Amino acid sequence: MRMVFGLVLILGVALAGGAVYLAQGYISEYRAALAKERAVNIPLTEIIIAKDRLEYGDEITKDDVALVRWPVPAVPEGAFKSREDLFARGDDYLRSVVRTMEKGEPILAVKVTEPGEGVGLTSLLDPGTRAFTIRVDVQTGVSGFLRPGDKVDVYWTGQAPNPDGRGGRDTTMLIENAVEIVAIDQTSKTDLVGANVARTITTQVSPQQVARLAQAQNSGRLSLALVGSRDTTVAQVIDVDQDTLLGVVRQQAAEVQEEQKCSIRTRRGADVVEIPIPCTE
Repeated sequence: MRMVFGLVLILGVALAGGAVYLAQGYISEYRAALAKERAVNIPLTEIIIAKDRLEYGDEITKDDVALVRWPVPAVPEGAFKSREDLFARGDDYLRSVVRTMEKGEPILAVKVTEPGEGVGLTSLLDPGTRAFTIRVDVQTGVSGFLRPGDKVDVYWTGQAPNPDGRGGRDTTMLIENAVEIVAIDQTSKTDLVGANVARTITTQVSPQQVARLAQAQNSGRLSLALVGSRDTTVAQVIDVDQDTLLGVVRQQAAEVQEEQKCSIRTRRGADVVEIPIPCTE
């Protein structure tokens, strides 16, 4: 009996020793991996982030932001790296939010106005562009799924003159490609929820495009086609009339030019005779 007890004791000690050995090996590997990870030196810098959600039109105060350390390779373009940069002109000239930012999101220059500048439409326009409003409805406005920041192709439907200058033909053609929307009705918020059937959209276009769109809106009907967010293609010239739509090929009527005939008349007795002669220019 004592022999059995001794064997069990020896076996227990051996198992315990093995467990301790394995645990030491695991701890050593963990410490080595941790030391290796700490050895990787990732440079850090300070940037400004939002302490809470900031919505369109909010003025940004010093209580709304925090300064945190951020990995240098991951710093987004346009981030503010100090409170002095964000509040460059003091508390009397605060920046306003142009695009909604979530809690913990870096404050970026493209999402705020200049110091002291409001969030009016003029702050959203790029240099050299103008705001032009287009009338839309549920059909021409892509069933209300348009949002500020979207891009649309603009199609014109109306009567275009025939090549021969006579009459006109009903046609639809692409007149502007990938025009950016900056406002829907009277709002330029980019975080609209659900479908919103707008009455007007305001686009950002060049002065020449303003003239084209104004002429097109006054002479026909404009329709919009939403461009995908990842679509970088440029639409080709598109012109579709009713014949093209139905596949009708019309034969051009051949103009028959009558042969010029020249003659002279002479009297023979009581009769007048017409004698053909060669024509001269």
